[in-house]
Amino acid sequence: MEQEGAVQDFPHKIDILIVGAGVAGLSAASDLRQSGRTVLLVDKGRGPGGRLASRRIGGATFDHGAQFLTARDPRFVASVDRWRTIGVVEEWFRSSDEGPGSHPRWRGKPTMNEIARHLARDVPVLLAKRVVSLRRDPDGWVAHLETGETFRAGAALLTPPVPQSLAILEAGGSALPPKEKARLDSVEYERCLAVLGVLDGPARIPPPGGLAPAEGPIAWIADNQKKGVSAAPAVTIHATAAFSLEHWDRDRKDCGRELLRAAEVCLGSAVTEYQVHGWRYSKPVRVEESPCLILSESPPLVIAGDAFAGPRVEGAALSGWAAADALKQMNRFANR
Repeated sequence: MEQEGAVQDFPHKIDILIVGAGVAGLSAASDLRQSGRTVLLVDKGRGPGGRLASRRIGGATFDHGAQFLTARDPRFVASVDRWRTIGVVEEWFRSSDEGPGSHPRWRGKPTMNEIARHLARDVPVLLAKRVVSLRRDPDGWVAHLETGETFRAGAALLTPPVPQSLAILEAGGSALPPKEKARLDSVEYERCLAVLGVLDGPARIPPPGGLAPAEGPIAWIADNQKKGVSAAPAVTIHATAAFSLEHWDRDRKDCGRELLRAAEVCLGSAVTEYQVHGWRYSKPVRVEESPCLILSESPPLVIAGDAFAGPRVEGAALSGWAAADALKQMNRFANR
């Protein structure tokens, strides 16, 4: 995995270019590399993971994106079991209202971002680089970066949120089939305002450290200290989709204060510092029936992500694997 400025270490012509180093992109890249393809992931973020996001404020550590993952599909269950064995995840809790066969909720160890870091360990990732357009050419696809750099690939996989992927294609003048374009244009996402609060003492949230209030502006509140993420008292508050949409354009600090007031009964200690992060594409409202969508067979272009196989970490992984299978099965790569 490479940081910004290491572009000289990458070939500028690869088999498959993957935009986005979230779970879908990382899962696809690992699968494709195992089949012998040369792959490069490009991501606008400073680190891999997308919504597997963690942050520090002083001595406090927060999971401020996905809070846990579940596993039901046999292939993903096997992956999670491997991660458990090597210490990348551990069981956090099971819902109290479910029976003995309930699905465990797994947390990343020490944070959710550790899962992404593990997935990215053997995958070429170019970070802090934004792909602004993807253009079809006679040999495949040309990706133009905000920095002015370009990469050529025989095939491409788009894994950002669907509106961002469509903007990349539109900027490159890449027209989509009308049916597929209409399907993708209809994909919508919930927004989520996330408050990261540092406390001067322990929170009142009971073990295991996560609550989903039945009413009010808060959808989820987590005690990162009880969760095992933070050495210092620290809470993550996720606003409801309705609150987030209504207040999206307000001053973020004002939104944070309102959500912290709503959470006072759970805090029990004073907030010494807080930050607010906005997830514009937090969760797809409607999930596509297919786990990925082939937009072009010649040259190959596939779009994937949690809007296709389910709005969970597992769904993103399944979508990435499905996209990798689709790329491998296309005639262009069938006998490589």
